[in-house]
Amino acid sequence: MSSFYDKIIRPLLFRLNAETAHEIGIEALRMGLAPPFAGKGDGWGLGEIERFGLKFKNPLGMAAGFDKNGIVVDQLGDIGFGFVEVGTVTFQPQKGNDKPRMFRLPADKALINRLGFNNQGTARVVERLKGVKRNCIVGVNIGKNKDVPNEEAVENYLKSFDIAHGVADYIAVNISSPNTPNLRELQKAENLEDLLSALQTRNREIGAKPLLVKIAPDLTEGDIEAIVDICLSLEIEGIIATNTTISRAGLVTDVQNIGAGGLSGKPLQKRSNEVISKIYRYSNGKLPIVGVGGVFTAQDAFEKIAAGACLVQAYTGFIYSGVTFARDVNAGLSRILREKGFESVDEAVGTLA
Repeated sequence: MSSFYDKIIRPLLFRLNAETAHEIGIEALRMGLAPPFAGKGDGWGLGEIERFGLKFKNPLGMAAGFDKNGIVVDQLGDIGFGFVEVGTVTFQPQKGNDKPRMFRLPADKALINRLGFNNQGTARVVERLKGVKRNCIVGVNIGKNKDVPNEEAVENYLKSFDIAHGVADYIAVNISSPNTPNLRELQKAENLEDLLSALQTRNREIGAKPLLVKIAPDLTEGDIEAIVDICLSLEIEGIIATNTTISRAGLVTDVQNIGAGGLSGKPLQKRSNEVISKIYRYSNGKLPIVGVGGVFTAQDAFEKIAAGACLVQAYTGFIYSGVTFARDVNAGLSRILREKGFESVDEAVGTLA
């Protein structure tokens, strides 16, 4: 099937505008057009994995950004993903930035997007999520509306948090997209502490759910250390590392005409792993890390785990690899763990950090 995708399906989709192709892919999944064997497996020998009080059927998740509006959660679970992170959603619906705003870089196995949190709004997405059958863990990734100044960010996040709390297995706080003006300023220590403290306080008031924060790859060593300290002091459940990068270093493709946006895929892989290792070391392995950035193969997933991630996510790798992606990564990861003498994912976490 992956050969069929590589030779026929992907070339057809890649002739289309990237965002149009994405919409077609979502609709195909919604209609159940993925072949029934795409996600077949018995857990691939990985076993059930417990993280921050939740039980995952495998360690591979779909990153936020793919299913922004929670349309194909069940379908992604059916093709082998152990969890799906819906969003990013914002309290008020948003159209996002002007098109074109999504671009493929096939020579680099990468994407650039400046979508700008286009979504139907937290309330509508949450209403849809009430109907999913829960064949995998469901996270909701929340962000800030573009027209809300950072001085009012806490209230804006809290509004989304309150709505999403009832249906989300966990909630991820997105402070790291490069496509909302000044959003990354919220990663600064004083801003981050105010935001996460308010969210964690509300979380405990209404019944604690795992709260994670998603950070950028374009942070200094000092920034990473400060974020880890804040997360540990506030008992934040984990860090998602990392979002897309604004760097264009090492690209084969000439991207001068593309303009601004976040870069994802293979070029992000090394930096993402470096950030994961730093978080693992600074937290002494006490802070769960969801590793994302450049996962295309089982070996890529293993490297994230060895760097310190206890779960991994993908998005761009799925776009380039097709519907058997999750099955292939999970089966391959199981094989790699056995070959290296690990009896579980847990044993491999942080072994190369």
